[in-house]
Amino acid sequence: MDKLDWIQQLRQELQDNILPFWINHTVDTERGGFIGFIDQELKPERQADKGLVLNARILWTFASAHRLFPSEEYLETAQRAYDYLLEHFLDREHGGLYWMVDCEGRPAQDKKQVYGQAFVIYALAEYALATSNREALDLAADIYRLLEKYSYDPVHKGYIEALSRDWKQTGDFSLSNKDLNEKKSMNTHLHVLEAYTNLYRVWKSPELRHSLSELIEVTLDHIIDPQKAHFWLFFDEEWQVKSRHISYGHDIEGSWLLVEAAGVLGDPALLQRVKETAAAMAEAVYNEGVDKDGGIWNEAGPSGLTDTNKDWWPQAEAMVGFYNAYQLTGDERYRTAAANSWKFIQTYLIDRERGEWFWGVDQSGASLPGEPKVSPWKCPYHNSRACLEMLGRLQG
Repeated sequence: MDKLDWIQQLRQELQDNILPFWINHTVDTERGGFIGFIDQELKPERQADKGLVLNARILWTFASAHRLFPSEEYLETAQRAYDYLLEHFLDREHGGLYWMVDCEGRPAQDKKQVYGQAFVIYALAEYALATSNREALDLAADIYRLLEKYSYDPVHKGYIEALSRDWKQTGDFSLSNKDLNEKKSMNTHLHVLEAYTNLYRVWKSPELRHSLSELIEVTLDHIIDPQKAHFWLFFDEEWQVKSRHISYGHDIEGSWLLVEAAGVLGDPALLQRVKETAAAMAEAVYNEGVDKDGGIWNEAGPSGLTDTNKDWWPQAEAMVGFYNAYQLTGDERYRTAAANSWKFIQTYLIDRERGEWFWGVDQSGASLPGEPKVSPWKCPYHNSRACLEMLGRLQG
């Protein structure tokens, strides 16, 4: 694919489809913030709860878009998300943010899910980068300190999945009904890594530097299978592996996020180790996870594929992850794989009638029925970030 064509297509997709969809269809003009659930036919469920992850990812997306393409509209949308987080999700008594609020903005699930706290740090750091807002940066640093105080495991390292509203131990760890109820997970650690990386860009704290460095090492030492170069997904407190499933989307996403983290940290020896691991992870996905149509499957197990659907977010991450592998190795196979990911997205995932992207497609390429356009998990972050990342990489 020609570089200039690719740049033009990515920019058009971001600015003419994805971002306008969220501005035009998701703003909750009645109750503030954003509507928590919109179905595939664009029918809003106005009584739906509002998720912390959705709100934080909207903040990150529009702050990040504003940094590359300064726009009052993007800034206003980011500001709306920021204001709603502070007004309704922020726990002013115990610190941190609620996992879910109801449609009126009252706490619906008040546990402190570390994955959610991480996305708030990630988003606040981006908002601080976009606006130089000191309040946002201070709040991000406060949440970081809360995670280090309550979630960090000083014995075995890493972070416990979730705590109660007042940061006490809880038995309710799982992110969703698809996840195992274990004390530690790849997914939470990956996004704490991402959050700490973004925060370190704007807050060069020695304590944060230590946390980020250790988290990279924990990922390399405990979370990645050294033989097969896949992420293990769930663990007990002592890093005993509790699942042998493979998530191709997380593998390829993690491969580039690790390189980004080590690059921002600036430790040459650690960066070299990360680059070698990231290349091995991309190769494993390339060899095992890519279908002949260029899309990557969702999941596999020890005996083969377990989910042959192709959800939207692994395809977005594959485009970035394979291009990152091309930049690391110079191997043209990866550039082709990244271009094929983009072609797959254009062919199967972009909703040219109603806007945004479909949740995913099945093995035949048919759109998955009954999946939402907007939900606590269907957010503008993966697809917007893929466009923004690729624009940055292609433009040099």
